[in-house]
Amino acid sequence: MSKFSFFEIMRKALNHNEDWQRQWADPEPKKDYDIIIIGGGGHGLGTACYLAKEHGLTNIAVLEKGWIGGGNTGRNTTIIRSNYLYDESAALYDHSVRLWEGLSQDLNYNVMFSQRGVMMLAHTDHDRHSFQRHIHANRLNGIDNEWLDAGQAQDYCPALDISPAARYPVIGAALQRRGGVARHDAVAWGYARAASECGVHIIQNCEVTNITRHANGSVSGVETSRGFIGAKKIAVVAAGNTSNVMRMAGVRMPLESYPLQALVSEPLKPVIPCVIMSNSVHAYISQSDKGELVIGAGTDQYVSYSQTGSLPVISHTLEAICELFPIFRRVRMMRSWGGIVDVTPDRSPIIGETPVPGLFVNCGWGTGGFKATPGSAHVFAHHLATGTPHPVNAPFTLKRFETGRLIDEAAAAAVAH
Repeated sequence: MSKFSFFEIMRKALNHNEDWQRQWADPEPKKDYDIIIIGGGGHGLGTACYLAKEHGLTNIAVLEKGWIGGGNTGRNTTIIRSNYLYDESAALYDHSVRLWEGLSQDLNYNVMFSQRGVMMLAHTDHDRHSFQRHIHANRLNGIDNEWLDAGQAQDYCPALDISPAARYPVIGAALQRRGGVARHDAVAWGYARAASECGVHIIQNCEVTNITRHANGSVSGVETSRGFIGAKKIAVVAAGNTSNVMRMAGVRMPLESYPLQALVSEPLKPVIPCVIMSNSVHAYISQSDKGELVIGAGTDQYVSYSQTGSLPVISHTLEAICELFPIFRRVRMMRSWGGIVDVTPDRSPIIGETPVPGLFVNCGWGTGGFKATPGSAHVFAHHLATGTPHPVNAPFTLKRFETGRLIDEAAAAAVAH
């Protein structure tokens, strides 16, 4: 082999990949589909993938107004866990964790899932009682979660300051060892490739401008920036913009949209071996495979469709991180970003049918959307394909707001994550 042959091979491979990408990621839309999915993020692409792979439905189009994975999927901190308090939430999120554990093999694409553990810090007696309640509830549901004292917490994450003189003294922590992180854009690409290989159309730069209906009220299709596209069923999976899309069909949703912020540091050598979260001070941190410290906080205190957020939230978060990890005080931050999250009154998602025949919705995840990606897509695909809810998503339909049987995970979600 000559010294240039390797580069020639790589050049041809890259050119082939670009041609392949153009072929599958931006086809000309057909006139009619069985199902149109509005939203080309992780949940939308995952839903299309499972509809094709598990239910044999391939006459499907995923419509994305920008590029795939360019919304909230690409604007999160990749935390994965299932240590939620209520039975319904625990079942949904642990269903997702189990799918995460085999996702790279299922998609034949490395989503970089790393079960490094998620540790939630307790700073007060109230924190300790709350987390121990979570631990007992999780164990009753067969979900791993355990209590660590302050010394054990530092053993698991040596950089953590557990000094009694600290501004936020650590008195213990709840640890879910099966929790961890994954690569957000890899999840979108993995699902996109798998769906495309099954025959699903993924159409980028195709903004939906209206949802049309037959005389009997059922959906007939969508008006888009690339013309009208007919459909028997429409599934809205447009995180952060669900209310706007659903308004096109005359449906009002019990949602509010908030900015959610995060940021990353300059790359460092490995120093944070797990995910650390602190509900009391609203801060969390992990380290990416590139060495960046991934830092985030709770939602802003005001509703907005802005993807920028506010400086006070970032400033408070960094102050808290520096108190918990004094060694990071001289680390430089590289960039920050913001996403938009849809929040329901009970901080739990809505998955299922709407009052409009043929119109389905998957929304309201708040800040729990990324960790739920495989589970959400899997049960939503089941509902779309069969017309009946999957047992896991049955409690999360719109009807719970009529009966008042809410699943209030506001406090159980920890730092809104």
